[in-house]
Amino acid sequence: MLQIESCREIQALALKNRRSGRSIALVPTMGFLHEGHLELMRRARQRTDLVIVSIFVNPIQFGPNEDLDSYPRDLEGDLKKCREVGVDLVFTPTPEELYPDNAFQTSVEVEKITRGLCGAGRPGHFKGVTTVVSKLFNLTLPDYAFFGEKDYQQLAVIRRMTADLNFPIEIVGVPIIREEDGLALSSRNAYLNEQERREAPAIHQALSRVAGLFHQGVSDSEKLVREAADHIRQQITSPCEIEYIKICQADDLEEINGEITGPAVILTAVRLGRTRLIDNLQL
Repeated sequence: MLQIESCREIQALALKNRRSGRSIALVPTMGFLHEGHLELMRRARQRTDLVIVSIFVNPIQFGPNEDLDSYPRDLEGDLKKCREVGVDLVFTPTPEELYPDNAFQTSVEVEKITRGLCGAGRPGHFKGVTTVVSKLFNLTLPDYAFFGEKDYQQLAVIRRMTADLNFPIEIVGVPIIREEDGLALSSRNAYLNEQERREAPAIHQALSRVAGLFHQGVSDSEKLVREAADHIRQQITSPCEIEYIKICQADDLEEINGEITGPAVILTAVRLGRTRLIDNLQL
Protein backbone atom coordinates (compact mmCIF):
# COMPACT_ATOMS: atom_id res chain seq x y z
CA MET A 1 0.00 0.00 0.00
CA LEU A 2 1.32 3.41 -0.98
CA GLN A 3 0.92 6.59 1.03
CA ILE A 4 1.21 9.83 -0.93
CA GLU A 5 1.02 13.42 0.33
CA SER A 6 1.77 15.29 -2.91
CA CYS A 7 -1.01 16.45 -5.27
CA ARG A 8 1.38 16.25 -8.21
CA GLU A 9 2.41 12.69 -7.39
CA ILE A 10 -1.08 11.30 -6.90
CA GLN A 11 -2.41 12.90 -10.07
CA ALA A 12 0.52 11.51 -12.08
CA LEU A 13 -0.11 8.03 -10.66
CA ALA A 14 -3.84 8.27 -11.39
CA LEU A 15 -3.14 9.35 -14.97
CA LYS A 16 -0.75 6.45 -15.43
CA ASN A 17 -3.36 3.96 -14.22
CA ARG A 18 -6.15 5.46 -16.33
CA ARG A 19 -3.94 5.27 -19.43
CA SER A 20 -3.21 1.61 -18.72
CA GLY A 21 -6.95 0.89 -18.59
CA ARG A 22 -7.23 0.25 -14.86
CA SER A 23 -10.42 1.35 -13.12
CA ILE A 24 -10.12 3.61 -10.07
CA ALA A 25 -12.29 4.04 -6.99
CA LEU A 26 -12.04 6.91 -4.52
CA VAL A 27 -13.21 6.76 -0.90
CA PRO A 28 -12.95 10.28 0.59
CA THR A 29 -12.68 10.38 4.40
CA MET A 30 -11.59 12.65 7.22
CA GLY A 31 -9.91 9.77 9.00
CA PHE A 32 -10.48 8.24 12.44
CA LEU A 33 -11.83 5.33 10.45
CA HIS A 34 -14.58 3.04 11.68
CA GLU A 35 -16.48 0.08 10.25
CA GLY A 36 -18.65 2.36 8.13
CA HIS A 37 -15.58 3.69 6.30
CA LEU A 38 -14.18 0.19 5.93
CA GLU A 39 -17.39 -1.00 4.30
CA LEU A 40 -16.99 1.74 1.68
CA MET A 41 -13.48 0.44 1.01
CA ARG A 42 -14.65 -3.15 0.74
CA ARG A 43 -17.30 -2.16 -1.79
CA ALA A 44 -14.69 -0.24 -3.74
CA ARG A 45 -12.30 -3.21 -3.62
CA GLN A 46 -14.97 -5.46 -5.14
CA ARG A 47 -15.67 -2.99 -7.93
CA THR A 48 -12.34 -1.66 -9.19
CA ASP A 49 -8.68 -2.33 -9.89
CA LEU A 50 -7.19 0.54 -7.87
CA VAL A 51 -8.68 1.72 -4.55
CA ILE A 52 -7.65 5.16 -3.33
CA VAL A 53 -8.62 6.43 0.13
CA SER A 54 -8.14 10.07 1.02
CA ILE A 55 -7.61 11.04 4.66
CA PHE A 56 -7.92 14.78 5.10
CA VAL A 57 -9.59 16.85 7.82
CA ASN A 58 -10.80 19.61 5.54
CA PRO A 59 -10.55 22.99 7.31
CA ILE A 60 -12.81 24.87 4.90
CA GLN A 61 -15.90 22.80 5.79
CA PHE A 62 -15.69 23.67 9.50
CA GLY A 63 -17.36 26.78 10.89
CA PRO A 64 -15.60 29.18 13.31
CA ASN A 65 -17.03 27.53 16.44
CA GLU A 66 -16.86 23.92 15.24
CA ASP A 67 -14.51 21.09 16.20
CA LEU A 68 -11.69 21.40 13.65
CA ASP A 69 -8.91 21.41 16.25
CA SER A 70 -10.45 18.66 18.39
CA TYR A 71 -11.69 16.44 15.55
CA PRO A 72 -10.41 12.92 16.38
CA ARG A 73 -7.33 11.82 14.45
CA ASP A 74 -5.38 8.55 14.33
CA LEU A 75 -3.37 8.39 11.12
CA GLU A 76 -1.27 5.41 12.17
CA GLY A 77 -4.35 3.38 13.08
CA ASP A 78 -6.12 4.51 9.91
CA LEU A 79 -3.26 3.35 7.68
CA LYS A 80 -3.28 -0.03 9.41
CA LYS A 81 -7.02 -0.45 8.78
CA CYS A 82 -6.66 0.58 5.13
CA ARG A 83 -3.87 -1.95 4.66
CA GLU A 84 -5.94 -4.74 6.23
CA VAL A 85 -8.91 -4.02 3.93
CA GLY A 86 -6.72 -4.09 0.83
CA VAL A 87 -6.52 -0.42 -0.12
CA ASP A 88 -3.88 0.31 -2.77
CA LEU A 89 -3.12 3.96 -2.05
CA VAL A 90 -3.84 6.42 0.75
CA PHE A 91 -3.71 10.14 -0.05
CA THR A 92 -2.82 12.14 3.07
CA PRO A 93 -2.23 15.75 2.02
CA THR A 94 -1.64 18.60 4.44
CA PRO A 95 -3.90 21.68 4.30
CA GLU A 96 -0.94 23.57 2.83
CA GLU A 97 -0.67 21.00 0.05
CA LEU A 98 -4.32 21.27 -0.98
CA TYR A 99 -4.68 25.01 -0.30
CA PRO A 100 -1.16 26.42 -0.84
CA ASP A 101 -0.05 29.66 0.81
CA ASN A 102 -3.62 30.60 1.71
CA ALA A 103 -3.88 31.78 -1.90
CA PHE A 104 -6.69 29.41 -2.84
CA GLN A 105 -9.38 31.58 -4.44
CA THR A 106 -11.67 29.11 -6.21
CA SER A 107 -14.65 27.35 -4.69
CA VAL A 108 -17.44 25.05 -5.88
CA GLU A 109 -20.92 25.64 -4.52
CA VAL A 110 -24.17 23.74 -5.07
CA GLU A 111 -27.21 25.89 -4.41
CA LYS A 112 -30.76 25.10 -3.30
CA ILE A 113 -30.19 21.52 -2.06
CA THR A 114 -27.65 22.84 0.48
CA ARG A 115 -29.89 25.51 2.03
CA GLY A 116 -31.89 23.40 4.47
CA LEU A 117 -31.17 20.62 6.97
CA CYS A 118 -27.46 20.67 7.94
CA GLY A 119 -26.82 23.53 5.52
CA ALA A 120 -29.13 25.86 7.45
CA GLY A 121 -27.18 25.55 10.67
CA ARG A 122 -23.72 25.24 9.14
CA PRO A 123 -23.30 28.07 6.61
CA GLY A 124 -20.42 27.43 4.23
CA HIS A 125 -20.11 23.79 5.23
CA PHE A 126 -21.25 22.26 1.97
CA LYS A 127 -19.24 24.73 -0.10
CA GLY A 128 -16.19 23.40 1.73
CA VAL A 129 -17.28 19.82 1.04
CA THR A 130 -17.95 20.30 -2.66
CA THR A 131 -14.75 22.29 -3.16
CA VAL A 132 -12.51 19.65 -1.61
CA VAL A 133 -14.34 16.75 -3.28
CA SER A 134 -13.97 18.47 -6.66
CA LYS A 135 -10.25 18.75 -6.04
CA LEU A 136 -10.03 15.11 -4.99
CA PHE A 137 -11.92 14.06 -8.13
CA ASN A 138 -9.47 15.99 -10.32
CA LEU A 139 -6.45 14.61 -8.47
CA THR A 140 -7.45 10.94 -8.37
CA LEU A 141 -9.51 10.68 -11.59
CA PRO A 142 -11.86 7.98 -10.26
CA ASP A 143 -14.41 5.99 -12.21
CA TYR A 144 -16.36 5.49 -8.97
CA ALA A 145 -16.57 7.41 -5.69
CA PHE A 146 -18.06 5.84 -2.57
CA PHE A 147 -19.97 7.77 0.10
CA GLY A 148 -21.98 6.63 3.11
CA GLU A 149 -25.73 7.22 3.28
CA LYS A 150 -25.46 8.41 6.88
CA ASP A 151 -24.52 11.81 5.45
CA TYR A 152 -27.60 11.71 3.22
CA GLN A 153 -27.63 15.40 2.38
CA GLN A 154 -23.93 15.33 1.56
CA LEU A 155 -24.47 12.36 -0.75
CA ALA A 156 -27.32 14.20 -2.52
CA VAL A 157 -25.15 17.31 -2.88
CA ILE A 158 -22.24 15.34 -4.33
CA ARG A 159 -24.56 13.63 -6.81
CA ARG A 160 -25.96 17.00 -7.88
CA MET A 161 -22.49 18.50 -8.28
CA THR A 162 -21.25 15.48 -10.24
CA ALA A 163 -24.18 15.72 -12.63
CA ASP A 164 -24.04 19.50 -13.01
CA LEU A 165 -20.28 19.62 -13.66
CA ASN A 166 -20.28 16.51 -15.88
CA PHE A 167 -17.74 14.59 -13.85
CA PRO A 168 -17.47 11.16 -15.56
CA ILE A 169 -17.83 9.43 -12.20
CA GLU A 170 -20.44 7.08 -10.76
CA ILE A 171 -21.35 8.09 -7.21
CA VAL A 172 -22.05 4.98 -5.14
CA GLY A 173 -24.06 5.35 -1.94
CA VAL A 174 -23.50 2.70 0.74
CA PRO A 175 -26.12 2.00 3.45
CA ILE A 176 -25.53 3.13 7.03
CA ILE A 177 -23.49 0.83 9.25
CA ARG A 178 -24.83 0.76 12.79
CA GLU A 179 -23.89 -0.48 16.23
CA GLU A 180 -25.97 -3.39 17.55
CA ASP A 181 -28.22 -0.93 19.40
CA GLY A 182 -28.89 1.07 16.22
CA LEU A 183 -26.57 4.04 16.69
CA ALA A 184 -25.15 5.10 13.33
CA LEU A 185 -21.37 4.79 13.27
CA SER A 186 -19.61 8.14 13.27
CA SER A 187 -16.14 9.39 14.17
CA ARG A 188 -17.83 11.94 16.45
CA ASN A 189 -19.37 9.17 18.59
CA ALA A 190 -16.03 9.25 20.43
CA TYR A 191 -17.18 12.52 22.04
CA LEU A 192 -20.12 10.86 23.84
CA ASN A 193 -19.83 10.22 27.56
CA GLU A 194 -21.13 6.98 29.07
CA GLN A 195 -24.69 8.19 29.72
CA GLU A 196 -24.97 9.94 26.36
CA ARG A 197 -23.79 6.81 24.60
CA ARG A 198 -26.52 4.77 26.37
CA GLU A 199 -29.19 7.26 25.34
CA ALA A 200 -28.02 8.02 21.78
CA PRO A 201 -29.78 4.98 20.18
CA ALA A 202 -33.09 6.72 20.94
CA ILE A 203 -32.47 8.78 17.79
CA HIS A 204 -32.58 5.73 15.53
CA GLN A 205 -35.46 4.30 17.55
CA ALA A 206 -37.45 7.46 16.85
CA LEU A 207 -36.83 7.19 13.11
CA SER A 208 -37.70 3.50 13.14
CA ARG A 209 -40.93 4.31 14.97
CA VAL A 210 -41.81 6.77 12.21
CA ALA A 211 -41.04 4.19 9.53
CA GLY A 212 -43.31 1.71 11.28
CA LEU A 213 -46.17 4.20 11.46
CA PHE A 214 -45.65 5.15 7.82
CA HIS A 215 -45.87 1.53 6.71
CA GLN A 216 -49.05 1.19 8.77
CA GLY A 217 -50.58 3.93 6.64
CA VAL A 218 -49.79 7.13 8.55
CA SER A 219 -48.69 9.54 5.82
CA ASP A 220 -49.03 12.98 7.42
CA SER A 221 -45.47 14.30 7.65
CA GLU A 222 -46.17 16.74 10.47
CA LYS A 223 -47.65 14.01 12.67
CA LEU A 224 -44.71 11.70 11.97
CA VAL A 225 -42.18 14.43 12.80
CA ARG A 226 -43.96 15.10 16.11
CA GLU A 227 -43.84 11.38 16.94
CA ALA A 228 -40.08 11.31 16.36
CA ALA A 229 -39.44 14.45 18.42
CA ASP A 230 -41.59 13.22 21.30
CA HIS A 231 -39.75 9.90 21.42
CA ILE A 232 -36.32 11.57 21.51
CA ARG A 233 -37.37 13.99 24.27
CA GLN A 234 -38.90 11.19 26.34
CA GLN A 235 -35.93 8.82 26.06
CA ILE A 236 -32.97 11.20 26.36
CA THR A 237 -32.42 12.82 29.74
CA SER A 238 -28.92 14.16 29.04
CA PRO A 239 -28.65 17.74 27.75
CA CYS A 240 -30.13 17.44 24.28
CA GLU A 241 -31.19 19.80 21.51
CA ILE A 242 -33.08 18.67 18.42
CA GLU A 243 -31.60 20.78 15.65
CA TYR A 244 -34.08 19.49 13.09
CA ILE A 245 -36.32 16.59 12.17
CA LYS A 246 -37.67 16.80 8.63
CA ILE A 247 -39.29 14.53 6.09
CA CYS A 248 -38.10 15.30 2.58
CA GLN A 249 -38.39 14.01 -0.94
CA ALA A 250 -35.73 11.36 -1.35
CA ASP A 251 -34.14 12.76 -4.51
CA ASP A 252 -33.95 16.55 -4.14
CA LEU A 253 -34.55 16.89 -0.37
CA GLU A 254 -37.48 19.27 -0.78
CA GLU A 255 -39.31 19.29 2.56
CA ILE A 256 -42.69 17.56 2.55
CA ASN A 257 -45.43 19.40 4.42
CA GLY A 258 -48.58 17.34 4.60
CA GLU A 259 -49.18 14.02 2.89
CA ILE A 260 -46.25 11.89 1.74
CA THR A 261 -47.04 10.78 -1.80
CA GLY A 262 -43.69 9.54 -3.11
CA PRO A 263 -40.26 8.27 -2.06
CA ALA A 264 -39.24 10.09 1.10
CA VAL A 265 -36.59 10.17 3.80
CA ILE A 266 -36.74 11.34 7.41
CA LEU A 267 -33.59 13.14 8.53
CA THR A 268 -32.50 14.49 11.88
CA ALA A 269 -29.63 16.26 13.60
CA VAL A 270 -29.47 16.12 17.39
CA ARG A 271 -26.94 17.73 19.71
CA LEU A 272 -26.36 15.34 22.59
CA GLY A 273 -24.09 17.08 25.07
CA ARG A 274 -21.31 18.49 22.90
CA THR A 275 -21.80 15.91 20.17
CA ARG A 276 -23.74 16.58 16.99
CA LEU A 277 -25.33 13.37 15.71
CA ILE A 278 -27.08 12.97 12.37
CA ASP A 279 -29.18 10.08 11.13
CA ASN A 280 -31.79 9.28 8.52
CA LEU A 281 -34.11 6.53 7.39
CA GLN A 282 -35.70 6.12 3.99
CA LEU A 283 -39.46 5.63 4.05
